Amino acid sequence: MHLFKQEPKFKFISKRWYAFALSGLIVLGGLYVFVSRGFNWGIDFSGGTLIEVAFQQPTSINHLRSSLAAINLGDAQITRIGNENKFFIKTMSSLKKLNIRVEEKLQDIEEYEVVAREIRNGIMDEASRAQAAAGKIDLNNSAEGEIARFLRDKGIGDDDAQETARLAIALRKSGSGIIGDFAELEKAGAKHRVVSLLRAETFLGKFTFLSVEFVGPQVGKDLRRKAALACIWALIGMLIYIAFRFKFLFGLSGILTLAHDVLIALSFILFFRIEMSLQVIAALLTITGYSINDTIVVFDRLRDNLKFMKKDNLEAILDKSLNQTLSRSIFTSVTVLLTVLSLYLFGGEVIRPFAFTMLVGVIAGTYSTIYQSCAWLKVWENSVLKRKKSGGRA
Repeated sequence: MHLFKQEPKFKFISKRWYAFALSGLIVLGGLYVFVSRGFNWGIDFSGGTLIEVAFQQPTSINHLRSSLAAINLGDAQITRIGNENKFFIKTMSSLKKLNIRVEEKLQDIEEYEVVAREIRNGIMDEASRAQAAAGKIDLNNSAEGEIARFLRDKGIGDDDAQETARLAIALRKSGSGIIGDFAELEKAGAKHRVVSLLRAETFLGKFTFLSVEFVGPQVGKDLRRKAALACIWALIGMLIYIAFRFKFLFGLSGILTLAHDVLIALSFILFFRIEMSLQVIAALLTITGYSINDTIVVFDRLRDNLKFMKKDNLEAILDKSLNQTLSRSIFTSVTVLLTVLSLYLFGGEVIRPFAFTMLVGVIAGTYSTIYQSCAWLKVWENSVLKRKKSGGRA
């Protein structure tokens, strides 16, 4: 299937210096942003606590931030999840900043549990805070074991306590994560006397923590190092493969093209403050695999043309190879681009950083295959030909 009725005759190689200048400006802009403010590191790399919270009533980010400001967490990163009444709260605050005694950690309480407890207390309304102070537990924010233990302490048999706790957790998982009324428990199968006890001794909070994750700073630092090594080794592996299949200059050109795609993607990540997470690293590695595939197709055609177009100059051979594979490059890129664009628009907040990185990478990869890969060969081939004329070995 061809996009053009006749083979196009675009002069791509003659525009190589404009292409180099455009790419250089984008990369330099990314470098400036990196030096001035750095990456927006996600919890995977920076360490900290990430909480997914759902609210029963409509809540705004500003209201949530003002609640957290009261416990010295006003600088926490808060992100709404799509159009739902759910949010991600990410904080890298230490116990010291929260005015929590470090001695608490000696009581087998992990740091993230302490931070999560403080955040929970911070966003509670006054009525819920008063009930918690009176010794009641929040049924929407208690683990299954905690609910069962509480019921046993109140005189409920072990079997009934376990079953009621299981039903409470099942109700939270089946809906929005929040039990709106104690009657829901009875409808789900909990015994009337147990539900009556829960009405008197517990309360239903207006929000619930759907998940709590914690990454220590040392682990985050180690992940940053491993992510960088993964990208570097991927590039080295590509260099060895292309050099073995074609020539060393082809491999070097392919690696510079791949590095270009990664640097362009990183620059746009910096421009738009996309959170640098493991899924973004996965997208960067995917970009290298996608981009090199397109470049290898061009190199394969170029290798054949170098055999049959011996009388033509190198620039003409490079342009012909690019024009011969242009339809394939466009069709492949458009199909991938539509898929990634759908992910970005409709995939939700969680997948958006991955989709954004892929979106930039697909565009940069197509552009670099056409304007970078063969252009580098042209630059180096000139110097090789000069060495040939002077008697050197090519």
